[in-house]
Amino acid sequence: MTNDLFDFSDGEPWRESIGEGIVVLRRFALKAAPELIQEIGALALQAPFRNMITPGGHAMSAAMTCAGRLGWVTDRAGYRYQSTDPDSGRPWPAMPESFLALASAAAEEAGFAGFVPDACLINRYQRGARMGLHQDKDEQDFSWPIVSVSLGLPITFQFGGPKRSDTPVKIPLEHGDVVVWGGAARRFYHGVLTLRAGHHPLTGPCRYNLTFRRAG
Repeated sequence: MTNDLFDFSDGEPWRESIGEGIVVLRRFALKAAPELIQEIGALALQAPFRNMITPGGHAMSAAMTCAGRLGWVTDRAGYRYQSTDPDSGRPWPAMPESFLALASAAAEEAGFAGFVPDACLINRYQRGARMGLHQDKDEQDFSWPIVSVSLGLPITFQFGGPKRSDTPVKIPLEHGDVVVWGGAARRFYHGVLTLRAGHHPLTGPCRYNLTFRRAG
């Protein structure tokens, strides 16, 4: 993967500033998408997707796996990061260089230079899957941003405020779009609405989301 995959000089990608600390980089991951999706398939062979259980005993509608030094886990014991896959007991797969390059480049483009993630949450959405409003607050250092990459079917992203009751802004996301938020918005509530049925030439009936974080 080379830097020209993230080159804005041809005028194709563009950026939208949604509010203080949150930027949507439209089509930023479009050129890199085929390689990213191929890497997701390879990672899933090492650490298969699974529908994790929340502390309340509910199965998440989006299936998940992780890559990097740390992976995010939820079960009846709570939410946390850990270095091993709870299903296999083995370390999570290493984060591919293509993932690292994209996350760092997107963060820099959004104004957060020097971002090197140590955790990548990979969510697989199929028809009917959603993610309710929540905060990313299990990390140790909130000075680093979140980088979220959309691949496959479109979905509506919701971005609220510091309180769950804050009315969220609805942001349509397409294949290749990247959302970056940090600073004042780092712990704002966010989620996605229910995925509708469809078919994408690269992901079939699915949407994949890569969420990069500095967790440890």
